[in-house]
Amino acid sequence: MVTMGQCYYNETIGFFYNNSGKELSSHWRPKDVVVVALGLTVSVLVLLTNLLVIAAIASNRRFHQPIYYLLGNLAAADLFAGVAYLFLMFHTGPRTARLSLQGWFLRQGLLDTSLTASVATLLAIAVERHRSVMAVQLHSRLPRGRVIMLIVGVWVAALGLGLLPAHSWHCLCALDRCSRMAPLLSRSYLAVWALSSLLVFLLMVAVYTRIFFYVRRRVQRMAEHVSRHPHYRETTLSLVKTVVIILGAFVVCWTPGQVVLLLDGLGCKSCNVLAVEKYFLLLAEANSLVNAMVYSCRDAEMRRTFRHLLCCLCLRRSAHKSVRYTPSTQTGPSTRIMLPENGHSLMDSTL
Repeated sequence: MVTMGQCYYNETIGFFYNNSGKELSSHWRPKDVVVVALGLTVSVLVLLTNLLVIAAIASNRRFHQPIYYLLGNLAAADLFAGVAYLFLMFHTGPRTARLSLQGWFLRQGLLDTSLTASVATLLAIAVERHRSVMAVQLHSRLPRGRVIMLIVGVWVAALGLGLLPAHSWHCLCALDRCSRMAPLLSRSYLAVWALSSLLVFLLMVAVYTRIFFYVRRRVQRMAEHVSRHPHYRETTLSLVKTVVIILGAFVVCWTPGQVVLLLDGLGCKSCNVLAVEKYFLLLAEANSLVNAMVYSCRDAEMRRTFRHLLCCLCLRRSAHKSVRYTPSTQTGPSTRIMLPENGHSLMDSTL
């Protein structure tokens, strides 16, 4: 019999799953096999792509700039997310019942920390891009100290949200507050997590919208003086495409999961959140793969560095030859907004 105010630190995982009404399987079901197979595939792709991004940033001196530190931090957060999801795949299905309470909180904490760091870094990139565009600066002139503070702030927030459930924001002493999707966590934690991600999205929309209208005004103003410049007509369209891809990827990958988290956090009894939770979590994890493509692969210089690194891996004999790699400074209009004014570069904004 459950007593109000009593804590259940010595109970098993099965006790809390039964309390929340979440099924804890004792054998591998077809659904579990499909989820694990997809999860392992996504995790491996996330690890490989983000390792490649980090290697590219480390190997190419052109990327030793503050904005690329943020891109590197995004790749590191997504790499961490891949490791966390890989850990989940090896401790899910029938293996969940064998976890201790500490092991379950570790599994959950790794996911929460890594995904929070990834989302927070997306916002930090948007804020830094806004500052660079409005200050009419090249990204090489961004203060390193500011970027380091942003990165530290990202991980402090991520670690805070990731560690809180294990120490205080759980339901081990209030079973009536347990969520259905995460039976050891308080429903309020899920609601706050979902609302925080929604706030991040709204802030990103506001930031990129402001950047778009600012750049469009500058383009229109300069087009009046140099109307035949071939890049002016492409600039606005390229910027719209980049912003749509960034925000669209976030919406597609995160919205389904945030909706079910919020519904569970608000205690919706009639909502069948358990039927889709694993697939929506997989979709959120896939964002760590999409980030590498949206924020890195659209950069022409980054793509050249990728090709160089992959060629070096495929042709190991050439690794012993002293071949100097000189990166090209030319980039496509889809990745950078170059607005010259009076013969000088107005901005070089990698969105």
